[in-house]
Amino acid sequence: MIGTLVNATTIIIGGSIGIAFKKRLPQKTIDLVFQGLGLVTLCIGISMFLDNSSLIVVVLSVLAGCVTGMTLRVGERIDKASARLKRRFSSNSENFTEGLITAFLLYCIGAMTIMGSINEGLGKGPEILITKAIIDGFAAVGLASALGVGVLFSSIPLILFQGSITLLAFVFGDLFNEAIINDLSATGGVLLAGIGFNLLRLLKIEVSNMLPAILYAILFSYINTLLTAAV
Repeated sequence: MIGTLVNATTIIIGGSIGIAFKKRLPQKTIDLVFQGLGLVTLCIGISMFLDNSSLIVVVLSVLAGCVTGMTLRVGERIDKASARLKRRFSSNSENFTEGLITAFLLYCIGAMTIMGSINEGLGKGPEILITKAIIDGFAAVGLASALGVGVLFSSIPLILFQGSITLLAFVFGDLFNEAIINDLSATGGVLLAGIGFNLLRLLKIEVSNMLPAILYAILFSYINTLLTAAV
């Protein structure tokens, strides 16, 4: 898990630099950065969705994710966990939860994340994840300057997510085929688009309650792969 640990470290370093910059920037500049980040997030989400492998998998994943998220009150639990972290570290960041979830989705949903974690699990080295770590570190500067300290704490779910994929690849071999990677990225793109709308203050979408869609995307895509192979 060397690549994942390096990735988490660069996010913390980049995020810390971004927070330091934020204290020196006028509020109007911060607001403009916030809007720019919203536009970029929306565009990234749309581009990821357009690269989907199976539209039906994405639709079913999002719908099932919404139902599961609301039933299990995922958003409420994340808010409570975020509030505990804020109290624990004496943070007064207004966008703590938004920063954490936005950064997590930007960093963890994409082909580079999946392929890098799989390669490391298969013993092919951490080069992809280290390259991603450098990119994420620079991105963390801009994210943290707009969204605050929550971006730094996104390193925790990043370690859990990428580490789990690495472990699965180590135990089960090359579990994720290209179709699964594309479907996972496309489903994550839908959630990112929702965050983009939230950052632009155009809508208020409960993206945190949609997070189970990521797990459903893997499950439904795997089932779709088996059905396609059987035909």
